Amino acid sequence: MTTPTLSLGADRAAVAARVIAAMAGPGARLRPDQETAVAALCEDGARVLVVQATGWGKSAVYWAATAVRRAEGAGPTLVVSPLLSLMRDQVAAAARAGLRAATVNSANIDDWSGIERDLVDGALDVLLVSPERLANPGFGRRVLDALTGRLGLVVIDEAHAVSDWGHDFRPDYRRVSDVLQRLQPTTPVLATTATANARVTDDVAAQLGEATLVLRGPLARASLQLAVVDPGRGEGYDRLSPLDRYAWVVDHLPRLPGSGIIYTLTVADAHRLAGAIAALHPDLPVAAYTGQLDGARREELEDALLANRVKALVATSALGMGYDKPDLGFVVHVGAPPSPVSYYQQVGRAGRALDHALAVLLPAETDDRVWDYFATATIPVPAQVEAVLAVLAASGEPMSVPSLEAETGVRRTRVELMLKQLAVEGVVERTEAGWAATGTPWTFDAEHYDGVIAVRRREADIMRSYTRSEGCLMQLLQRSLDDPSAEPCGRCSACLGTLPPGLEQRPTVETRRAVAALLRRQQHAVDPRKMWPGGAFGSRGRIAAGELAETGRALIHADAPEWSEVVAQTFARDQEATDELRDAVVGVLSDWRGSWPERPEVVVGLAAAGFPLLVDSLVSHVAARGRLDTAGVLDLPPAPADLSSADEAAWWRDQLLEHTPPQVGDRAVLLVVDASSSLWPVTVVASWLRRAGARRVLPLLVHRRV
Repeated sequence: MTTPTLSLGADRAAVAARVIAAMAGPGARLRPDQETAVAALCEDGARVLVVQATGWGKSAVYWAATAVRRAEGAGPTLVVSPLLSLMRDQVAAAARAGLRAATVNSANIDDWSGIERDLVDGALDVLLVSPERLANPGFGRRVLDALTGRLGLVVIDEAHAVSDWGHDFRPDYRRVSDVLQRLQPTTPVLATTATANARVTDDVAAQLGEATLVLRGPLARASLQLAVVDPGRGEGYDRLSPLDRYAWVVDHLPRLPGSGIIYTLTVADAHRLAGAIAALHPDLPVAAYTGQLDGARREELEDALLANRVKALVATSALGMGYDKPDLGFVVHVGAPPSPVSYYQQVGRAGRALDHALAVLLPAETDDRVWDYFATATIPVPAQVEAVLAVLAASGEPMSVPSLEAETGVRRTRVELMLKQLAVEGVVERTEAGWAATGTPWTFDAEHYDGVIAVRRREADIMRSYTRSEGCLMQLLQRSLDDPSAEPCGRCSACLGTLPPGLEQRPTVETRRAVAALLRRQQHAVDPRKMWPGGAFGSRGRIAAGELAETGRALIHADAPEWSEVVAQTFARDQEATDELRDAVVGVLSDWRGSWPERPEVVVGLAAAGFPLLVDSLVSHVAARGRLDTAGVLDLPPAPADLSSADEAAWWRDQLLEHTPPQVGDRAVLLVVDASSSLWPVTVVASWLRRAGARRVLPLLVHRRV
């Protein structure tokens, strides 16, 4: 990497100054590194990587550079951005800078043709797209091909996602390299991020080219006061339970400054916590924000937070990169992210235009399980890759993701991620008709992926140090980003030895009880599987209507904090259900009764997770309370871990070959199950019971694992 000495000439400086004044107000000026970056990007063939703290003004660099290049007759700028919220903010920012910008995304399909026409005609200065849009073959054919040789600047925002050493690796971002190959060598490229350590910085710079100019600044945030609640007090100390963390948020939300974001690690947690706050603080508007919401709803919630119409959004990491609310007063994490880099990125949403903002972490011992999952979640499994490639090769024609899931038994989310990774390596390609193999052989780079896992586990160790407050919190984050200016901040809870005023280490007992009671009343529907998996199971396609289970219910869903102690006690060993659990199951049935397709007449137990005593005691209790007949308990050996869908479904089918169906007659069956994550035991047993004469099968799971 080289560091050329460049400066803006008078004419270019005047254009850049107008842009900065329009965006930041009269008298605003480019910072030295901003001016260096803009000057570099005005030269043909430039490659620039800017690594600067959130709020430093990275977007000002590409708006100023775009304005200068457009004034000199260059083509439009293509900005690759990860989030819809970022794109909308950037379109507004471009307008303030006197530039015409537009975005092509799933929320404005009706506008695509007009936007694409304006772009090709030269009437548009900036087009913002997602990395997924770059991977769309139709977009490539219509737009990118037409722009080949005509783009004036390419911007890769949140560029750490280009690197699989980064905390937010997105395979579609690697499609940027395809765009670069289509460009003439003289098109300058800018990459920006606030969250790249030295390894990620080197990787991204190498992908851009060996002559990349890297501009890196200090990453400390003077406006942020970092705090860890309940950092632990030595070996054997009980940290906050998941339920304690919910209650802490309910207790403290009225005291937190302004409006903010409450991050959770799972979608289920976001909805549960938002519901608890809404019920116990009806005067404090909140809403759950996850990646499962459609674009219009996400935009509505982002705008509500921006305008302070809500006190907080309870969000997963889907609300992170690119969301710009300068006066965000607080960020609370209910559970620690697996990486200090991703944590820094999320807390960076707060305090961008404030003198003081709070960033509070509520850790728990259970966070380790989530970190272990994320350490390997994006690593391809060779057997699964080979299965997908074999099916594609045998097909000889493009296939959809659902078809590949059905043929291979690999879960859909894994298939989608796998195909994106294979596309980066040129092993498969996405066509308008589906995914197809290219014939390029695939090999598993074990050394590389072992290195990625090792890095992620080292990052998890840093987060453990952070949650235990083993040093200045800001300094720990800076060191994780290889910031040479890292030093103690003097204002975090570790430096001060206490929490900021108004914050307590523990929630009140009353709030904890209220949250637990509220959450235990929630119903959790269990939707039946509707397709057979194919593969080792043999059958594929839609399950016949006469073999389907009905929509069921679960008493405990996922890692429900209100049930954490009960789960630990119940599934520690096989034993009869406690009175508390029996009463809770009856309560679920009572609440469910109003939406039954018909009242069950007979109860069958299924020990799918290896707890026959538990299931038998619940079957007897439910039958006695509901005056139902019983037809026994199926005590089947639990399926081995990590089976594909097809293999697991085949396992349960084969276990049933040794059993005679119970005498259920032409009656509705209540199927009581101890626990399941895949639902294949429920699906297969329901089909078996239906074929034995059951008119309906209504599953009731004690624990719906995920």
